[in-house]
Order: sequence, then structure tokens, then C-alpha cells
Amino acid sequence: MTSSIAPALAGALGAEKVFSGDGAKDARRHDYWMLSHVRDHLGAPGPAAGCVVRPTSVADVQATLRLANETGTPVIPLGLGSGVVGGVVAAPDAVLLDMGAMNAVRFIDTENLLAGFDAGKNGLEAEQAVAAEGLTIGHWPQSVAVSSVGGWVATRASGQFSSAYGNIEDIVHSIEAVLPNGDLVVLGKGPRASSGPDLRQLMLGSEGTLGVITGVNLSLRRAAESRAVSAFEVADMRAGFAFQREVIQSGWGPPVVRQYDERESKRLDARATACLILMVHEGPAALVAAETAAVAAIAARMGVASAPSDIVDHWLGHRNTVPSWDMFLQRGIVLDTVEVSADWTRIAAIYDDATASLKEIPGCLAGSAHSSHVYRSGLNLYFTFAVQTSDPSAMETTYLDGWRRIMDATDRHGGSLSHHHGIGRVRRDYLERELGTAGLGLLRRIKTALDPRGIMNPGVLLPDA
Repeated sequence: MTSSIAPALAGALGAEKVFSGDGAKDARRHDYWMLSHVRDHLGAPGPAAGCVVRPTSVADVQATLRLANETGTPVIPLGLGSGVVGGVVAAPDAVLLDMGAMNAVRFIDTENLLAGFDAGKNGLEAEQAVAAEGLTIGHWPQSVAVSSVGGWVATRASGQFSSAYGNIEDIVHSIEAVLPNGDLVVLGKGPRASSGPDLRQLMLGSEGTLGVITGVNLSLRRAAESRAVSAFEVADMRAGFAFQREVIQSGWGPPVVRQYDERESKRLDARATACLILMVHEGPAALVAAETAAVAAIAARMGVASAPSDIVDHWLGHRNTVPSWDMFLQRGIVLDTVEVSADWTRIAAIYDDATASLKEIPGCLAGSAHSSHVYRSGLNLYFTFAVQTSDPSAMETTYLDGWRRIMDATDRHGGSLSHHHGIGRVRRDYLERELGTAGLGLLRRIKTALDPRGIMNPGVLLPDA
């Protein structure tokens, strides 16, 4: 299909925006998903797209989708390629829609605390643009320097400061998107509306399956006047969960609240003897002073010991360091991070079950977890597993087994199977457990209604895509 659509795309958009050369296609075969890199390492890389389109305007995106819809050609949207669950895997019959050239700051409104960006805008560059005006987006995913604003929305992302500033759905003001038939929609208008269902939610977490996000307006905050840090140490994960719950349910909201199990605590700081809890307090100076004092008082009442605060400073300075998969693969190690969530009464059982199960994998080097996002009704867990195998042919099955064990343990105890990385391909076949049969059927019907020809990012999100 793409062999015939490429000339038509070049005619509609201009030849300089359509690429059929191997270099352009090979560079965009997949995102940061570990399994794609495993396949590359084993000499069995996936195929490249039929062609790459690099639009520079909304009109370019509309023209691309109209032609693709008319010809039944699959379209795979790509932000900056930082996804980790297989949301981008190229196919030879598909158009790879690289949004990276749509990277403008559309406006910054200091009175209404709003900013608009093209969907391909680099997240750190977006933050720097508003910071120059004394403002912040408040969204700090670990991938902030390598992810796009549109990608945040498409994957329903969360940032490290979410406990006070919210997740991306709390920061989004409006979303501009092109539907599979080429129609343009702008979803969201005022600070809040009661105008039927909130259609922004169709694009939040849609992972390129319902259309292409082309622009995002975000609700900003003034930059924090003051910042302080706190660190604590607890005997075990349950004691830490209880301490976090008491802090949050008492009404305090440190933007960062992180708890590490014993293994990860010692990796974070050699002085740790049990489980570390790190907090960042940020906002008006009076609020920061009151919050740090209140949290310290709660810790004293619950018998929670303080830890050196320079541990938090070290984390702040190194928090966005991302390892290269290649250095592990060369040693026969497969690994990944898997984030889930649950309410307070279920989270400890999920931690115990998942970590115990991971350690049963032959060659397991690590099966650990930390929490990084806390809510009044529960929190997330961010599992890490690493397994070494001497048999290269077993790397893929071993990797998938690690994922299966975490998904099964979370499902057994009633947790949610994804917190902020999305579904992609690696979680796709678990989605019915999350939504239920009727819920998955509803999502399929929405997909069919918006994308009757099934052109948008096939193979992602829906189990039978």
C-alpha cells in the first residue's frame, strides 16, 4: 500500500517531508521498548516502515490521514521515541508519522497561566520556555529531556512531582487532534466544563490508536518560591506505606514522595540499612515550612527515623539518568521496569507476591520495587527485574516471563496493571483483565467508530488490533 501512497503523500505535502530511504526508516523502526532492543541484539530486528512522513503543520497531518484512510494504509504516530512498552513498532505496509518537526511554542499566557505547544515539542524545552516567564508545567517524567508534549498526553503520563502537581490529565487544558478521516478537533475550552462527556479523555492514553495529537495547551503554575527536602528510614515496606498514607491523608502534599525497598535503598545510598523514603516539599515558603514541620511530627509520632537529607539531593541531581539497554544485553541480561498501582489495603500483598515470584526465575539478579506516586486512596509500585541467561534464544521468553509474573501478581490482588507507561504491545494482552470484558468491548466500539478502517497504530492497545 505504501508503495503507491508515497508519491501521493509527496505530492500533497512536498517531497521534502516524505522519506523512503533506508536511513530514515531504520532510525524509526521502534521506540525504547526493551524487547525491540533484544531483537536487534539477537540479529532479528523488526522491519522498517514503508515510508516516513515528517509533517510541519496540522494541514500536513490532515492530508496524510486523509490519504491513508482512503487507501487503507496503516499510520504509526511517533513522538520522540521514548516509549517503553512497544507503542511504536514499524511495519512495511505502514506510514511512520514522525511528529518531531512540529515543535513550536504556540503561546505562553502569564495571566491565565496557560501555554500551548505543538505536539512534537521536546518536554524539557517546553518547561524551559515557561520557566523563562517564572512559571512551571510541573510535569517531570524521567524522560522529560527525550519525550514530547504530545507523547505525554498519548500515553497518559505521570511526572516525578505528581503528588502535588498532578498527572498529565490534571495539567492538560485542551487538546488539538486530527481524527483518522482527517477531521480536526479541539477538545477543551474553559478551566472546567459540564458539556457532556469530557472528550479530551479520548486522546489521553489513546496511544495513537484514535487519531494524531497535533497540539496541547497546558495549565501552568508559578515557579515555587521555596523548596526543602526530607528523608526517612523505615524497617520495611509496610511501615513505609503506613507513613506515606498518614502524611497524605492528613492533608499534606509533598510533590515528591518516594519509598524504596531494602535492595533499592542500598543501591541508592550505601548508608541505608532498611527502606528509605524521600520527600521534596515545594511551594510558598510558609507552606513549605509548615509541611516539613508537620511531616517531621508525624514521623516522630509513628517512630519513623530520619535519614540524611543529602540522599534526596543526590536523587534530584541524578534522577533522569537512563541506562543503555546495550550494556546489559551484551552480558546476557534482560531487564525492565514495570509500574502498577493499587489501594492501600492491596499494595503490600502485590509487592510481596510480585517480588517473590520474580526471584523464582532462574538467573534472577534483581526483583525489587519502589513507590513514586502517592494518592489519598493508594499508591503505585515501580518494579525492577533483571535476569541473566547464558542462552540468547531464551532472552525474549525470559523477559516476557518477568512481565507476566508482575502482571499476574497485580491482577491476583486487584491492582491496576499500568500506572503511567501505558499499554503498548507488552501489556496489550492483559488489558481485558484491567477493563473487563464489557469495558474492553466498549473500547473496541469507540475505536471502530472513530477508525472504521483500522488504520491507526494497529497492534497497540487493543488485544485483537
